[in-house]
Amino acid sequence: MRVGLMVTPQQGASYDDQLQAARAAERAGFSDFVRSDHYLAFGATGLPGPTDSWITLAGLARETSRIRLGTMVSAATFRLPGPMAIAVAQVDAMSGGRITLALGAGWSGEEHRAYGIPFPSPKERFDRLDEQLAIITGIWNTPIGSTFSFHGEHYKLADCPGLPKPVQLPHPPVIVGGTGPKRTPALAARYANEFNLPPFQGPDLTRDAFDRVRRACETVGRDPASLDLSVTLTTVCGADGRDVQRRGAVSPQQFEAADLAGTPDQICEGLRTYLELGAARAYLRVLDLRDVDQVELLGATVLPVFAESS
Repeated sequence: MRVGLMVTPQQGASYDDQLQAARAAERAGFSDFVRSDHYLAFGATGLPGPTDSWITLAGLARETSRIRLGTMVSAATFRLPGPMAIAVAQVDAMSGGRITLALGAGWSGEEHRAYGIPFPSPKERFDRLDEQLAIITGIWNTPIGSTFSFHGEHYKLADCPGLPKPVQLPHPPVIVGGTGPKRTPALAARYANEFNLPPFQGPDLTRDAFDRVRRACETVGRDPASLDLSVTLTTVCGADGRDVQRRGAVSPQQFEAADLAGTPDQICEGLRTYLELGAARAYLRVLDLRDVDQVELLGATVLPVFAESS
């Protein structure tokens, strides 16, 4: 199992805070460093204010060297698909081919209203996500010298040159994830390299979601084994119980609902459960991205346990 680190900078973090976390994750041996794509803090002041995910990732791409970088997940409502394909391809080049694109429908109406972003109905958001996935992958897959056109209900492209090309071929890995029982598995089966389940689901719901995605792959004639399965797990780890409680106090409500909480041995035990369910990758979502000591603890005690199953 590959183990990545996830952070939520909208809760309050500068670019420098995120750079420190990304470098700590790289030193510790995490496979991936991913950040949420939000413009509004939830249940917090969010000072100094939001940072744009793809501008941030462009900076991190130049200031790290090994770790994979991405979002978990970018909202299709935030950006137009053509410019999004350009931005992600450029950041992929800036990183030397270390970018992953995770794309979702968007979910927080409050966030959209706060920053003047249109927030259509759930059906329209999923329709737009479907078209965005088709357009972004279509642009990346268009041979150099050819053009790409698309005529959908929400987006229309005419004679797009399909440039620039990302470094990774045929394109950066695409992640589709969520808890939707029908459209989400179907979109993952059609477009994704990886399906991801968000936090707070637990093993039983994870098993059900993974089974739905496998069935969706079979429906479209895809080998389910060709789609990686992953989980994002809110994690609080400490050397002992006192350490765990101290770290959980950063967000008591989320600590209470954490997917993994305890000593390194307890974290490993929880991760094994998801490995047995078929998860090829786990993203450990920490409550405080400034807590470099926790990142180092996870790197020293948890990552080596799962290195052989990667």
